[in-house]
Amino acid sequence: MGADRPKQYLPLAGRPVLARTLARLHEAFPEARLCLCLDADDSHFDPAWVPFADWRRTPGGAERVDSVVNALAAIAADAADDDLVLVHDVARPCVTVGDLARLLAAIADDPVGGLLAAPVADTMKRDDGAGRVRATEPREGLWHAYTPQGFRHGLLRRALNDALARGDAVTDEASAVEAAGLSPRLVSGRRDNLKITHPEDLALAELVLSAQEQAARGTSMTRPEATARDESSMKGV
Repeated sequence: MGADRPKQYLPLAGRPVLARTLARLHEAFPEARLCLCLDADDSHFDPAWVPFADWRRTPGGAERVDSVVNALAAIAADAADDDLVLVHDVARPCVTVGDLARLLAAIADDPVGGLLAAPVADTMKRDDGAGRVRATEPREGLWHAYTPQGFRHGLLRRALNDALARGDAVTDEASAVEAAGLSPRLVSGRRDNLKITHPEDLALAELVLSAQEQAARGTSMTRPEATARDESSMKGV
């Protein structure tokens, strides 16, 4: 990002990215227990940004998989093997409450678990290692993997530890579960669940949040009018 601090602490519409992500998660899951992975020497974090009543902090790792393994170990004493764990990238502050609820409903009784994702819409090119196109890949059946990704605590912990022991490349939780021979459920999510990775992503995320808030206000404004029309119709009958 070329910034003076980690990207999760950069300002996004007046608040740190991390604070906005946690607020969105809390809006969807106010009773959930949170385990937040942060570097041990992180001096930017402010506990006031955490809206969850029940939360803990655990050290992050060199890679995403290391942080998730640390978090799963940190909650092991309190979590049963079949407890559902959702893993979310704090750099995705635009995930909607609707998508969060849809994911939970889809995997609540699923024996494997699943993740938010979206079908690939763009033409996919594979390079030749020298900055030129080697081939065009068929996009049918390809999906962009988002977060949250949700799996049972015991299953996910075993899958991640086994993958690391084999030396597998673990880019997300689903890839470890796949390596265990299982097929996570793909839950279609909105394409505006973007990940802040490059400087221009901050401006795009701000536009997305603004559009989402405007849409929410518009929905809430139309409800009383719809109710009034419904009541008038009923009285007329």
